[in-house]
Amino acid sequence: MHPRLHAATEPARPAAILAETGETLTYGALETVGNQGAHYFRSLGIGAGDTIAIWLPNTLRYFEIYWAAQRAGLYITPISTKLTADEAAYILNDCEARLLVADAGMAALDDLLAQQPGLCPKLATILTADSDKSGLSHWHDAIAPFPGTPIADESAGFHMVYSSGTTGRPKGIRLPLTGGPATEPHMLADRQKSRYGVGPNTVFLSPAPIYHTAPLAFSTSVQRLGGTVVMLGKFTPEAALEAIQTYRVTSTQMVPTMFLRLLRVPDGQRLGYDLSSLTHVVHAAAPCPVDVKQAMIDWLGPIIYEYYGGSEGNGSTFITSQEWLRKKGSVGRADWGTIHICDEAGHELPTGEQGIVYFEGGWDFKYLNDEQKTADARNPLHADWSTLGDVGYLDADGYLFLTDRKSFMIISGGVNIYPQEAENILSFHPKVADVAVIGVPDVDMGEAVKAVVQPRDWTEAGDALAEELIAYCRARLSAIKCPRSVDFERELPRHETGKLYKREIRDRYWQTNDKRIA
Repeated sequence: MHPRLHAATEPARPAAILAETGETLTYGALETVGNQGAHYFRSLGIGAGDTIAIWLPNTLRYFEIYWAAQRAGLYITPISTKLTADEAAYILNDCEARLLVADAGMAALDDLLAQQPGLCPKLATILTADSDKSGLSHWHDAIAPFPGTPIADESAGFHMVYSSGTTGRPKGIRLPLTGGPATEPHMLADRQKSRYGVGPNTVFLSPAPIYHTAPLAFSTSVQRLGGTVVMLGKFTPEAALEAIQTYRVTSTQMVPTMFLRLLRVPDGQRLGYDLSSLTHVVHAAAPCPVDVKQAMIDWLGPIIYEYYGGSEGNGSTFITSQEWLRKKGSVGRADWGTIHICDEAGHELPTGEQGIVYFEGGWDFKYLNDEQKTADARNPLHADWSTLGDVGYLDADGYLFLTDRKSFMIISGGVNIYPQEAENILSFHPKVADVAVIGVPDVDMGEAVKAVVQPRDWTEAGDALAEELIAYCRARLSAIKCPRSVDFERELPRHETGKLYKREIRDRYWQTNDKRIA
């Protein structure tokens, strides 16, 4: 399963289409460009096991670069376009990226270039895609001199995405490469085929930023199986509905925030679209409110599917609409690995009791350059059981219900936000005595980022200081990670050892919710 196999049989079949413009990348073109890119990487001395990074918005160039790197046996690290230059530089340095393809229009790229090579000393090559920038080569220009035939030493590469580290810094989730042929079968594609019937007739709508794990994994799995990816440049409810109708989309993967925005389109408009081609609407990334999911099923029928799992690939659950209607609120039963619910000491708990959710039997992942975080994800008594940090319970039928997160990761609009970064920055503000950054209920986004601040001078607590602190954070961190609001308290609860009782703070905002995670 590989785009090459489909290029050989149906080279004119679309591998990807940019929804807004109709721009099309065929499997034949993808094969040629992928081979040229692999030759180019080798010409730079980039070999199997090395890393390249992609810092782009949704563009068809993403797939060209991805599949070129995949057949060259490389790790591919996607970087969010929301990051600042310093945040991107941290990832580039941590993964030891040898090459970066970036969007010429990003101000953060200008900032990074202004500080090169000091900011990223190991980054030897920077290219642009889709637009020109003085002093930088264009992706297509760089690969043009090279042949469109495979390199001699092909092997299978894979993406390496970033999650949170113990200090709040993101950490790379690195899975071992097989060293096998580039065209070898892949488990993610197998699962797409068995779960959702993905194949050559699939037209998959990818509405989210491709640098997120799920859109990248779903889209590339569809291409392994010979389907067509319809990529939205930017999600709006109307754009998604129009794309489904225009391209006769058969499946899509969304987050609950997208569901909510779709449902808010007036009935007279929303119901006027022909969505009859849809057979599978998949959601994940954040728990979906029961009423929102029920409304989606009422609208589209029992074609809503949900899974629970992480970029770590340590295991997953799966649930159909029919099952969910019997087990409302559940994220399903294990379909990859075995679930164990354990206490803090690692002992397995009886059915119905709440504890830390561990999986046994998934990928043996590690967090790059963070042995402690890797160790913390393992069960104290069973080294081959690992957790994403979520808390829940199993019912008598083996269905998993999530009730909380062990960590305080915030999921806002399907995006994972790790509050320690903003917390660390705000703690250095001269007017802040203490601070906790938490996720609070938000109707649109599921959770919103809030800072709860103990000011050094209580008389300064108010709107002006709140605005000052938000601006201070946004000047040093991407806006999506910064608080949208600030509350003030005279004193934050801390143990005599200095440990912040963040749970106590957070629970105040979740008391009226039927679930402690949104």
